[in-house]
Amino acid sequence: SKPPRLHSARLSPSPEIVAVGGQSDGKSSLLEALLGFRFNVREVEMGTRRPLILQMLHDPSALEPRCRFQEEDSEEYGSPVVSASTIADIIKSRTDSLLNITKTAVSPKPIVLKAEYAHCPNLTIIDTPGFVLKAKKGEPENTPEEILSMVKTLATPPHRILLFLQQSSVEWCSSLWLDSIREIDPSFRRTIIVVSKFDNRLKEFSDRWEVDRYLSASGYLGDNIRPFYVALPKDRANISNEEFRRQISHVDSEVMHHLRDGVKGGFDEEKFKSYIGFGHLRDFLESELQKRYKEAAPSTLALLEQRCSEVTCDLAGLDSKIEATSDISHLRKFAMLCAASISNHVGALIDGAADPSPEQWGKTTVEERSQSGIGIWPGVITDVNPPNASLRLYGGAAFERVMHEFRCAAYSIECPPVSREKVANILLAHAGRGGGRGLPEAAAEIARAAARSWLSPLLDTACDRLAFVLGSLFDLALERNRSHESA
Repeated sequence: SKPPRLHSARLSPSPEIVAVGGQSDGKSSLLEALLGFRFNVREVEMGTRRPLILQMLHDPSALEPRCRFQEEDSEEYGSPVVSASTIADIIKSRTDSLLNITKTAVSPKPIVLKAEYAHCPNLTIIDTPGFVLKAKKGEPENTPEEILSMVKTLATPPHRILLFLQQSSVEWCSSLWLDSIREIDPSFRRTIIVVSKFDNRLKEFSDRWEVDRYLSASGYLGDNIRPFYVALPKDRANISNEEFRRQISHVDSEVMHHLRDGVKGGFDEEKFKSYIGFGHLRDFLESELQKRYKEAAPSTLALLEQRCSEVTCDLAGLDSKIEATSDISHLRKFAMLCAASISNHVGALIDGAADPSPEQWGKTTVEERSQSGIGIWPGVITDVNPPNASLRLYGGAAFERVMHEFRCAAYSIECPPVSREKVANILLAHAGRGGGRGLPEAAAEIARAAARSWLSPLLDTACDRLAFVLGSLFDLALERNRSHESA
């Protein structure tokens, strides 16, 4: 059946599985077994460097796997990837590319792969970097701590199920990572423990009591914790997907056959049979996620109903607005009211306002100079710092600050000297006309000529700066109008 489409709805966290364990404990092989096909993920050592979020979707019509990678910095998915080797190549290239940028040995940024296939279950599983005791040669020494911290971050959310893998050759009393899992989930309430590579241990059992004692593991995990015991095909030859799945079933059968016939007295089938073999683990994971989906259904339904109600109200409002667009007189009236409102807000901003927030919308003198492209005053060689230069201002306050800055710039330079030739040219011309008013008129003309060469560049700069301050008011008025309307 199709999976619940809650992933795309983004309503509440969907149940997810986080595969954790030591390096080479078999997480990637288990991932491929769940998918039902191989994509050689082990060969690119993905598990040691970046997490892989694998979204498996059971689709009976997908007789061949349909795989798509999510873009690195987008919610969108790329084109389907056909070749299994291409999947491994993409994982490797994306990993290398990111780590070259971050200059680290591992990264918490996941690779997201969606796989639709007729032979995979409905599961979302996160394959994490494997725990290591010591960094590889050439890697930072803190790599083991980085991996442990990353895994804890991925495994901590309560909606996630932990799938902890440990090789069968490791005794529980010698487990390196069991305490780390206990730190995340002390009572193992959301942890599924998997003993991997179980076939490596089988040859050590000769009597029933040895098998039953090993399978119980109660001395270290507690009486109510039942691990799953899984073995997977070791042959890495290039085989068909169908043959790969047949081999998985064959290994399950071989393990059960050995426990029944290769061990004296067999084993306690009533107690342990449902925990042995990949097939039983897969069925349990599917049923566990289905159970969690059902438990989350009432709250999800309530949230959906709330969303539907909100969307219905929004649609009703939009419908009324769309209907109103057919009324020309209404549109004209609305436009006039909107223009008048913006004008009023511009006036209020010039008069002095604290809304919208000056901390967000205001500018310091340095920001004004940078954003307007007018950073210097012509002829001024000293720094011009008006009062309140460091405050974020807009509107009338910013206007007045520019005026102060203009005054500071004007006072910082000296009036250029007027040559005797210029004075003579003006005085002699006025003297020829006679009368007592010639001298004041001549002085005024001399002053105007000096001001044009001295103050005109400063005035042009001041006007450009003031135009920038006033030009910013339109965006401010729109924001002020929007916030007042919403209030």
